[in-house]
Amino acid sequence: MAGLNPKRVTLDNGVTVIAKANHTNPTVSMLIGVRTGAYADPPDREGTAALCARVLDRGTVTRSADAIADDLDGRGASLSVIAGRHQMAVAATCLADDFAAVLALAGDVTRHPRFADEEIATRKETLITSIRQEEDNPASMAGDAFMKALYGDHPYGRQVRGTVASVEAIRRQDLVRFHQKGFAPSAITVVVVGDVEEDTAIAAVAKLFGDMPSTSQPTGERSIVSVPDVATSAARQLVSVPMMNKAQADVVYGCLGIRRLDPDYMAISVMNNALGQYAIGGKLGDSIRERQGMAYYVYSSLDATFGQGPFLIRAGVSAANVEKTIASIDAELTAVIENGFTEQEIEESKSYLIGSIPRQLETNAAIASFLLSSDTFDLGLDYDVRLPALIGAVTKDAADRAARRLLDPSKATIAVAGPWAADTRATEGSGVRL
Repeated sequence: MAGLNPKRVTLDNGVTVIAKANHTNPTVSMLIGVRTGAYADPPDREGTAALCARVLDRGTVTRSADAIADDLDGRGASLSVIAGRHQMAVAATCLADDFAAVLALAGDVTRHPRFADEEIATRKETLITSIRQEEDNPASMAGDAFMKALYGDHPYGRQVRGTVASVEAIRRQDLVRFHQKGFAPSAITVVVVGDVEEDTAIAAVAKLFGDMPSTSQPTGERSIVSVPDVATSAARQLVSVPMMNKAQADVVYGCLGIRRLDPDYMAISVMNNALGQYAIGGKLGDSIRERQGMAYYVYSSLDATFGQGPFLIRAGVSAANVEKTIASIDAELTAVIENGFTEQEIEESKSYLIGSIPRQLETNAAIASFLLSSDTFDLGLDYDVRLPALIGAVTKDAADRAARRLLDPSKATIAVAGPWAADTRATEGSGVRL
């Protein structure tokens, strides 16, 4: 596979610029990544990053919200802002002829948000409405309960979107302070992919971001994200969120995962795929959904980031099948731990993951996202070239060891939300160990 071979420079103030020319169509995608997010929310102001993302493009010092919208509409361009646990991003796509103008707009949104009181009030209401909708969603509530049970007081136990009370408490000065502290040059990476020459793109970004005052960070040295280890309970735990008016129960079953730069990351990724990352074809989907017909959906996922993100299994089932589903997950994981995977399962998983790489790089926006992720975790500009071999090098023994390292039903954290409530009396003598 031919490599992306992007060009990367670091400006004197610490801003990183990555450019990749792609002349297959006359469009350009830009991604301004900032290494800050919900993890940096003040403890009593959960949702600060989420609200900041919603307000960021609602007016700058020199542009009103309406002017920004009209400019984008007139060019047929798009711009959005997202906030995650460790990263925020301003994403924009436009025609190549509009690259300079749209980059300037995206840069203005990133650097000079107005944080107008009326916009904060409006966006706060929409965020609170979204939170209330999630509170009526069993899948969201099970996920929240799982994270709280697994992580406790660790920042990963907090909700990225915040709570109604914490969002209501956020004031304009909280957003201004969050932006000033988090949007430092050493925390910013600008990625440009599309129908523009790399040197042209880099020069344009340097013109817009080169005058940002550098922080105390040494020249060229990026800001460091330090996440403490997680102290977890050694015992199995079950939490339930009764929502008796719902038709379906959602189960989240999992454990503490790994950091992205863990040496076992690739082996655990292959193991996760074989277990059920894409449901049908994996062990979980084949057993619980296809053969037993118990789940509307079931899949596993690995969230490896700067800290130890969760490894979890999600399933949507009828209330009558909650205990059976948990018992089936126990059985599948125990079988993997004791007997391992088959050679065929691992080879098929590796082939799937390798085959999916080109599909992940089909659009300018997807390439920009891949390059930002590779840069965020210092994986190297040639990561796309090395990735197939890294996946291919995973052996069945390595995947089996990864399963034994990570999976332990006796220490699992389980959360259930929906028309079901944990009741140990109901399971006594049933053979089901909740």
